[in-house]
Amino acid sequence: MPAQISVIIPTLNEAERIGDVLAAVIDNSTSTEVIIADGGSTDGTVETVQNFGVTLIECPTGRGNQLFHGAAAATGEILFFLHADTNLPAGALAAICTELKSRPEICGGNFRLLFDGDTRFDRWLIGFYKWIRSQGLYYGDSGVFVRRSIYEEIGPIRPIPLMEDFEFTRRLERYGQTICIQEPPLLTSSRKFKGRHPVSIVCGWLFIHALWYLGVKPETLARFYYGKRK
Repeated sequence: MPAQISVIIPTLNEAERIGDVLAAVIDNSTSTEVIIADGGSTDGTVETVQNFGVTLIECPTGRGNQLFHGAAAATGEILFFLHADTNLPAGALAAICTELKSRPEICGGNFRLLFDGDTRFDRWLIGFYKWIRSQGLYYGDSGVFVRRSIYEEIGPIRPIPLMEDFEFTRRLERYGQTICIQEPPLLTSSRKFKGRHPVSIVCGWLFIHALWYLGVKPETLARFYYGKRK
């Protein structure tokens, strides 16, 4: 019998965190299918994952690729995409199942997001994420979930090198009604912002999104975002 929910986690050199992430997922529900889509880790991530007895698949590097392959291997009625640096609190999976079971008009959604840093910018980010969610915009770090039937209808997450989560959630929003689960919130790492000035972060975000809407290819965006200009 298929699992009710499949949790799909992309990893790349996450040995320091993946054990705690998997323990939290398993503590949420023993009947959940867990799929680790690894993009070529060399730091012991794979060995740690193997100790948990979850499904491990090896994919081409790149979160879009990894989510695409992870979802293709999933059997659950609900697909839940969770980043490896985001903590899953107790009751989170039950909240997804409860919402989708009691509200058949909901096709998917995400969670309210908190950041683990304690700077003024971290606190600003919490408010910013809340505001953009009210505009129908959200990203993979807030835990995206979708009914399998809807996922198959609108098409999979695309194996592109950047903006794969944004592109998918835009399609999900156009398809039908979504929900942002408020309790419990997810807690994600602020590590991607460390060592960067808040102004450069916001300007970079605006720049990448402007180029996206202008039709610039994801491969070109990735070179800008990851600093791999040619």
